[in-house]
Amino acid sequence: MSGNPFYRLAPFIQEYIYKHQWTELRAVQVEACRVIFESESHLLLAAGTASGKTEAAFLPVITLLHESPPLSISALYIGPLKALINDQFARLSDLLEEAHLPVWHWHGDVSQSHKNKMLKNPQGILQITPESLESMLINRSTDILRLFADLRFIVIDEVHAFMGTDRGSQILCQLERLTRMIGHQPRRIGLSATLGDYAIAEKWLSSGTEKRTITPKVQVGQQKVRLAVEHFYLDEEKKMSLYDQYIFDQSKNRKCLIFTNNREQAEYTVATLRQLAEGKRMPDVYHVHHGSISAPLREAAEKAMKESPEPCVTAATITLELGIDLGYLERIIQLETPFSVSSFVQRLGRSGRRGTPLEMWLVCKEDEEVNDLLPNQLPWSLLQAIAIIQLYLEERWIEPVSPKHYPFSLLYHQTMSTLAAMGELVPAALAQRVLTLSPFKNISSEDFRRLLLYLIEIDHIEQTEERGLLVGLTGEQVVRNFRFYSVFPDNEEFTVRDESKEIGSILSPPPKGERFALAGRTWEVMEIDLKRRTVYARPVKGKVRTTWNGGAGSIHSRILQRMKQVLEEDIIYSYLQPGAVKRLCEARNLARAAGILKTNILPLGGNSYCLFPWLGTVAYRTLERCLRYRGADLYGIRNVGGLSPYFLMFSTKSGTTIEVDSLLKEVIAGTADTEQLMQEDEAPQLAKYDEFIPPSLLREGFGHDYLDLSELRLAFDIKNLR
Repeated sequence: MSGNPFYRLAPFIQEYIYKHQWTELRAVQVEACRVIFESESHLLLAAGTASGKTEAAFLPVITLLHESPPLSISALYIGPLKALINDQFARLSDLLEEAHLPVWHWHGDVSQSHKNKMLKNPQGILQITPESLESMLINRSTDILRLFADLRFIVIDEVHAFMGTDRGSQILCQLERLTRMIGHQPRRIGLSATLGDYAIAEKWLSSGTEKRTITPKVQVGQQKVRLAVEHFYLDEEKKMSLYDQYIFDQSKNRKCLIFTNNREQAEYTVATLRQLAEGKRMPDVYHVHHGSISAPLREAAEKAMKESPEPCVTAATITLELGIDLGYLERIIQLETPFSVSSFVQRLGRSGRRGTPLEMWLVCKEDEEVNDLLPNQLPWSLLQAIAIIQLYLEERWIEPVSPKHYPFSLLYHQTMSTLAAMGELVPAALAQRVLTLSPFKNISSEDFRRLLLYLIEIDHIEQTEERGLLVGLTGEQVVRNFRFYSVFPDNEEFTVRDESKEIGSILSPPPKGERFALAGRTWEVMEIDLKRRTVYARPVKGKVRTTWNGGAGSIHSRILQRMKQVLEEDIIYSYLQPGAVKRLCEARNLARAAGILKTNILPLGGNSYCLFPWLGTVAYRTLERCLRYRGADLYGIRNVGGLSPYFLMFSTKSGTTIEVDSLLKEVIAGTADTEQLMQEDEAPQLAKYDEFIPPSLLREGFGHDYLDLSELRLAFDIKNLR
């Protein structure tokens, strides 16, 4: 295609661009047009937030659909969040007003009447979550060909949020199953603002297809970045700390998004800010946004952030990390360090609209401990925040994605899903349909046979007299529950209501008369309906904490190694605020005086030791097990514990002498394989459906996907061991 791709777009799209006063197509949009119009390849669009990726994907796609009207749903958009689908739905509806190409959204909050209209006349673009697509493959398997016979494009948004997860592998399975049912391979388009290794993402997007993926090289100017990092000690005796006041001051009178690493912190932060605002007789402009808040309240927060001309502050978890359009935000605040560079970049990218710099204020805190053990005296959150920032500023490095080699939980899910959709299948036919899906390429037919025999034994699968396989009676209870459509763990929470509306949900309600926090407010339990799993509550004054499940993410070894370098350097980074500068200098002096930058193992006195591995979560977990099992045999090591992935503590039997310089080498070298790092009867259940997997397969999967001896051996090579 020569010349300006603008003139290759459909006339009504050109008119739309004129009408909205675009001066020109953005670079990412130009390159997307070239790939879509000039090739049959898949397309990966990797560009920053608010760079026009969505339009880049759909402008050429809609043009082709307009030129050759489809006979069914012609483009499938898969998004990670309902809110993101709702947001894109509104944007695409505006774009397609004159195209006579309907846009449908389909997820749990969409009315059945809306869905029925699409089923009656399947045309245009369908926006859907992976869970709703799974439901469609199971419950409407006989309609799939009619619905998608002329499917030409599949757009996967926020690709980085799917890669390396069971949910992402579920999507690949769904697309391959869908392709087999309709008899042709639609082109795939992946969108992401946060990718490190493009080759890994290209391979993921092409999985199960014969087409290659093209990632256009888009030249964009470097956007200015404005960062600030501050540190506080907490004083438990003070009702409102300097930390709380700082967050209040940095967010007041602004459109501000506060990111937290868990729901409890989001709730407590907004409750605190509300108290401070009330004490100063300032308006309540505060919202909470996370997965346990009701859809109407989440949508109210999104609308206020995007449309209100007044200041607005929302504390959120990952639910607002992805690309929902919140308009112009004046400030991003991150409480504590993010778990990854990827998350930092994604959250930072929520700012920087209207030509302003990307801006984030990171605020770290710790309890001031007196006479504590050495490892507890280091400000791990502050060091990690600095390391993450430096890796981004210096190298633009982002964590590479490591897919699971043995996703047995997903294998169970797709096996049961296939049987539920297709009905009775002989074992060979079931294996041909399931084991040939790309996420299961490392799983042997013998392992699949062991899984099927186990599922027959526990009645999840029934074998007929003709040796066919069906979903068993016990399996029916799992498969016919709406929660089966998801592959990530979810808890059945209690719905919370006041007199007029739903507020959200909590995992375990306190007794009648007790209080809990939700939506940034405090509630008193008035009544609990166990049958309907509903809590009726009334708002009260005060501030309490409510706990939700959810753990920390996995931290990459590069971050830990950069944290060590932060302690070794003398640089005072320009973005550090006074409290952070003071605390970093204290930490450097302590680390150098103690010698932890020169040796991995430090005696703590008596028979106790502390180990600083400077390795990420997976390698740390492996090393911990090496000490616990192999170290017990060689050195009598016991009482192994610590704070993952920062340090390990252990002790030896009284009178045992250890050679610090050789301990790690002998413990690691003496471990032949990961089987030696598990107890005989250990079968870790970490994924949603692991409880239905034979223990022998769970051990195999854990050893390959959650432990890494090779990284340990590389990290503690004899030449580097000190």
